[in-house]
Amino acid sequence: MVVVTGQNKVSANPDDAMSSSDAEDDFQEPATPTATQAGQALPLLPQQFPEVVPLNVGGMFFTTRLSTLRRYEDTMLAAMFSGRHYIPTDAEGRYFIDRDGTYFGDILNFLRSGDLPPRERVRSVYKEAQYYSIGPLLDNLEDIQPLKGEKVRQAFLGLMPYYKDHLERIIEIAKLRAMQRKARFAKLKVCVFKEEMPITPYECPHFNSLRFERSESDTKLFEHHCEVDVSFGPWEAVADVYDLLHCIVTDLSARGIAVDHQCIGVCDKHLINHYYCKRPIYEFKITWW
Repeated sequence: MVVVTGQNKVSANPDDAMSSSDAEDDFQEPATPTATQAGQALPLLPQQFPEVVPLNVGGMFFTTRLSTLRRYEDTMLAAMFSGRHYIPTDAEGRYFIDRDGTYFGDILNFLRSGDLPPRERVRSVYKEAQYYSIGPLLDNLEDIQPLKGEKVRQAFLGLMPYYKDHLERIIEIAKLRAMQRKARFAKLKVCVFKEEMPITPYECPHFNSLRFERSESDTKLFEHHCEVDVSFGPWEAVADVYDLLHCIVTDLSARGIAVDHQCIGVCDKHLINHYYCKRPIYEFKITWW
């Protein structure tokens, strides 16, 4: 009877013999791939989400239905929780969104029932709605204050040539003067005028009536640059000089710049005959600390 053992037959010739380590190398089972290798080799399967979704938005916790997050198809949230993208989870299993969660509750309230935030949070929620691309919420917010008023204000500012450039010039001049003088504040002169024509008590009435019918030569007689740092105008709208001054101060303040202004007179430059400029000149005081 022949007995067959489980051991391999050893060659009688030592030179033909194979070491046990060589044999293991030749017949070794493939190593189990690591998670990194598996991720590189295999595409991620669609992510499955529960019906009730726990969220961690920048360290703030929320819970909502999956259908709420998917309410509007063309939003970032709907895309994130569509299953086509992988969303990491925190140690407690909550789906993590790397975004400040201060106003995320307002986002959810709109997705749940169409509720809009209080007026004092409208601007901040609008910014978040832009990030998450929630078109219906953006439309609703734009139709209420203060964003509705801002649209009207921007329509007026659209009449101002180089408005934003002039704001930057005010800031730059004030900064350079304060640094050169090692001072806490800086002053500069700003001209704000609505009318292109000079207005003085001595103008002939019929000349005013020809405001838009002047010849090119007449127009050049009244063209000049007031001796100021920055000049705004002219424009054609109901809004007046004080409205534009309010816009200038508002936009500077929104950038954290403390500004005071006062009228210090008019440009008294002689133009022709008894006509003088008479554009109002304002002194702006920019305080840096």
